Amino acid sequence: MGDYNGLTRQEYALALLRSCYGYDSFRGQQWDIINHTLDGKDSIVLMPTGGGKSLCYQIPSLMSEQGFGIVISPLLALMNDQINALQQNGVPALALNSEKSDAENRQTVDLLMQGKVKLLYISPEKLLSEIERWSSAITQRICLFAVDEAHCISQWGHDFRPEYTQLGTLKQRFPDIPVMALTATADRITRNDIGKQLNIPEARLFISSFDRPNISLNVVQGSTGRQKFRQIVQFINLHQGESGIIYCLRRKDTEKMAADLTRLGIKAEPFHAAMSVSEKQRVQRDFINDDLKVVCATIAFGMGIDKSNVRYVIHSNMPRNIESYYQEIGRSGRDGLPADALLFYNYGDVVTLQQFALQSGQVQVNMDKLRSMQQFAESGVCRRRILLNYFNERFDHDCHNCDVCDNPPDRFDGTTFAQMALSAIKRADEQIGMYTVTDILRGMRKGEIIDKGYDRLKTFGVGHDLSTFEWNAYLLQMLQLGLFDVAYDDNKHLKITEYGNEVLFGRQHIELNRVQRRKFTAKKEPDTPAIVLHEAASGKQLDQELFEKLRDVRKAIAQASKIAPYMVFSDKTLQAMATEKPTTMSEFGILYGVGQVKCQKYWRPFTAAIRNHLSPND
Repeated sequence: MGDYNGLTRQEYALALLRSCYGYDSFRGQQWDIINHTLDGKDSIVLMPTGGGKSLCYQIPSLMSEQGFGIVISPLLALMNDQINALQQNGVPALALNSEKSDAENRQTVDLLMQGKVKLLYISPEKLLSEIERWSSAITQRICLFAVDEAHCISQWGHDFRPEYTQLGTLKQRFPDIPVMALTATADRITRNDIGKQLNIPEARLFISSFDRPNISLNVVQGSTGRQKFRQIVQFINLHQGESGIIYCLRRKDTEKMAADLTRLGIKAEPFHAAMSVSEKQRVQRDFINDDLKVVCATIAFGMGIDKSNVRYVIHSNMPRNIESYYQEIGRSGRDGLPADALLFYNYGDVVTLQQFALQSGQVQVNMDKLRSMQQFAESGVCRRRILLNYFNERFDHDCHNCDVCDNPPDRFDGTTFAQMALSAIKRADEQIGMYTVTDILRGMRKGEIIDKGYDRLKTFGVGHDLSTFEWNAYLLQMLQLGLFDVAYDDNKHLKITEYGNEVLFGRQHIELNRVQRRKFTAKKEPDTPAIVLHEAASGKQLDQELFEKLRDVRKAIAQASKIAPYMVFSDKTLQAMATEKPTTMSEFGILYGVGQVKCQKYWRPFTAAIRNHLSPND
């Protein structure tokens, strides 16, 4: 173990934390996980995106006198981001991957043998082929295996990857080296499977709080087409100049969304699996470097992004499970500053996702997960409570940072509305879908309605006082209440349930949440940016003008160094600078997020900008 230069283990770890990363203390369970790993024990770590998982394996690797840690990661982009960020902090980290030449990979192996690397990032398949060729001089230096995105090893996980399945052999070959499995999202069955697949059945489970209180949770029900697009534009305009991701269900949707936004002057690019490697790399690079603010993407985008200043995530379509939703919204606000998550939920998404689930290899599991996602989207109670309860975390109070808490639902007797809808379904012999029900109730004389004689039904036009948006939202509530089912084996026609008949014939009454058209408005004063400003403990206020100047300094340094701006300093650190206004190296070096290496590199340009701002005429 060593005496750590005369310091205790924890004192030495804190010294490394301060000197390399610029942080004064560990968060949550970080130290417990680090200490457990230094004792040579296995662990399964569940920690939300942005919760500080990487420090849990980076610090033990740095504390090993001659050893290095191996980080197994599925995505090259994520490896490169983390390595660049570590190198900025003065940490010797490298990768072995297919993007590098044979000569570069050989040089990395030589540096491993010389003990000049502390963290090695590698894909699972690359590790299993490389480690067979390594000499004992290298393998004896391995101090830990960190399996990132560990849910990928489980067939119960939401992103199963076959290449992960052979990682269980590591524990058989290296029984004395601790294995740390890390993931942001895994339910109980997935957690148990991770331990089984990695051959670490005795691993200690560390579950951090899944709460990301800085992310505001918002759901809009029933919006479709142009109406949804207008709301998205309205939402983006509240985040002018800030980075955001819009997730879409299909590739063609990403392209249309990006094109429509660009026509309105909002620069946006699509990102999906069918694009060429060079195109995907360009979009990703531009987004990371803050040259592109909006990416319209399928789920292929984001897992490899370590960008700390994403301020919002929009789901144009409902995700297929809560795990995916949680992981995707977690790509915003990684710096701890306020961020927004906006989810659009409509009947068409439900139909599409249920078809996906029925065509999958695990129908019941995927249907159950989809049902949980629906319940979250349709909830009339605090959304954070539902989200955290899904991950078995007790949360016994309202969060006051979701749309339900901000605007509690107004419940009313919806029996009459339900009877209108059920009567339309019944009179159409249960041979219509949900959107046709809306057209009948609103009295829409469309070709299909007239051709099939639905305009002659007694219910035709009885609900003309309600908009299409309102009827779509109320019908979603009725579906969730169980008044009717969707028959996927009969052209997705609606079938009235026994409970629905009880309501139709007046033997039961129901309550609905009153639908209100959502208009997005700033929660702050008009001239205040969408992020909530940093305020120092001393009570000093952030200087917004200086903050913008410091962002320009950061951008110039990043471009000159060919790295992402957030790798220079996070927005949170810039806010600390614009609040404390350090003008000397010693003042600069004690700021949040400023380690020794970055202090030496960057104190002059940033303090010069601060001095010039304070005394522009000098």
